[in-house]
Amino acid sequence: MSSNSNYLLVAAIDFGTTYSGYAFSMKDTFNNEPMTIHTNQAWNAGGKQLLSLKTPTCLLLDSNKQFDSFGYEAEEKYAEIVMDNDQDNYYYFHRFKMCLHTNKKISLEMLLEDITGKSISAIDVFALSIMALKNHLMASLVTQGTGVESSDIRWVLTVPAIWTDNAKQFMRESAEKAGIPKDKLLLALEPEAASIYCQYLPTDKLTGIEPGFTMSEPGTKYMIVDLGGGTADITVHEKLSDGCLRELCRATGGDCGGTGVDAEYIQVLIKIVGAPLIELMKRENPESYLDFIREFETAKRNRPSDNKKVNMIIPFTTLNTLCRTHLKEDFKTAIASSPFSNSIVIRGDKIRIDVKVFKKMFEKTVENILQLIRDIFQMEIARSINQILLVGGFSNCVLVQEAVRREFSNCRVVIPFDPGLSVLKGAVLFGHKSDVISSRISRFTYGISFNPKFDPAVHDKKHRRLSDGVWRCKDAFDKILEKDSVIPIGTTTRRKYTTQTNVSRIWFRVFASENNNPVHTTDDGCSFLGDIAIDISDSSSRQVLEVGFTFGNTELSLTVIQSATGIKCDAQFTLV
Repeated sequence: MSSNSNYLLVAAIDFGTTYSGYAFSMKDTFNNEPMTIHTNQAWNAGGKQLLSLKTPTCLLLDSNKQFDSFGYEAEEKYAEIVMDNDQDNYYYFHRFKMCLHTNKKISLEMLLEDITGKSISAIDVFALSIMALKNHLMASLVTQGTGVESSDIRWVLTVPAIWTDNAKQFMRESAEKAGIPKDKLLLALEPEAASIYCQYLPTDKLTGIEPGFTMSEPGTKYMIVDLGGGTADITVHEKLSDGCLRELCRATGGDCGGTGVDAEYIQVLIKIVGAPLIELMKRENPESYLDFIREFETAKRNRPSDNKKVNMIIPFTTLNTLCRTHLKEDFKTAIASSPFSNSIVIRGDKIRIDVKVFKKMFEKTVENILQLIRDIFQMEIARSINQILLVGGFSNCVLVQEAVRREFSNCRVVIPFDPGLSVLKGAVLFGHKSDVISSRISRFTYGISFNPKFDPAVHDKKHRRLSDGVWRCKDAFDKILEKDSVIPIGTTTRRKYTTQTNVSRIWFRVFASENNNPVHTTDDGCSFLGDIAIDISDSSSRQVLEVGFTFGNTELSLTVIQSATGIKCDAQFTLV
């Protein structure tokens, strides 16, 4: 798509665990002023606006599972609905992106539960959320009088680099269901997008570097640590002399984003008032619960003083009423009889937390982030890296910044001026120049299931099957690409396969493995990605098909050609 110039505007959607947003820039502007990127300035957050350039990733549907609202509007409307005791007639979803990271069996039939436990198709939730962001952007373009039609737009959707191919494919299917044309859509890997953005940033927009230093110098190597709400996503890049970037280590990461610290904060409250009461507040007083979490969002960015308490406004009246009703004691008494009697006090509508207790909430998440970075430095190719680029919303947290600087004191830790927008704006730049990443490292070994002649020296006897008088191995792994391979962008591996007669469609089952040399598709570490359906134009005779598996891009793709005629077959990769 990078060579296709048939667009006027690139629009990027950063679909996050906690917050989402969009940005765009015109093609002719990019050529002269690449950093002129427009973001929405007016997400309406009522009186509690925390991030004006993004909106919470939450969706409200009516009783017919039709779209009602998204973002801050959905939050505030749902709070009103609960006060009217009408929540049974609505579906409310928030922080649901992580289901694509934690779920090992992603499918188009997958269900998601809303906040009250009611289920709906997951792809509908994702598609309606993407559609809300898309429609908001289109309305903004009309308001600004750009004259840009939807057919003039190249769309970019961000995904974590550590996601499986199934999860990426699910996001693509969701975007297409949201009305984004297949041939107008690119997926951008989040740490890559941030890396591209920082290549364009002037020195005065990067903290932690000396005057005169630039990340765009050929030969510069650095680690990108993308800390979002749900995940930490890490990769390593080198700037090449032709202006491109190449990946040096396969992307790694884990579920240690900012929401992990939120969960620890909730655990402190649970130890004071109990989990049932917190769940009750979430269900029956969602507005108070949201205020509670938003206040913590602000507090966790700032560096607490070593000898002072951390002060936060809390929904004291709501908590106190719930405690009196369900615990038969007020909130202060509950604190006094908890493990935090000496470290947490209430003053008016503020909770004052001892700094040691506050910092302890970060320990587990921060240590997991540090360990991920340590693991990369254990790789031989990364040992010479002395620059770490912190991006993503959670990298705003001063405690995280200090921990990384302290642990890796021999490295220069670089943070862009607004790290929470690095991925979003970088995705716009990627849309204009998607071939800027010259090569990537394969995160998995890829192959298809096939049934070769059984070899007792290689195959497990439990897979032995008799077929037409020949002993064959069922579910063998035909390796196409090995894990940790360097794959230049657009690398195509070709294989030839022969069809049977009178067969108009054949199927391949595609697998990915965490191992370098899997033998069977049922081995530990193997996962089923999906089916490839190939339509045969002439089924009257056996056909030799040349199948090209294209790697190195942000998504797996394929082409199929009938060798005898050169006719391209229709091939579709589908999730189960």
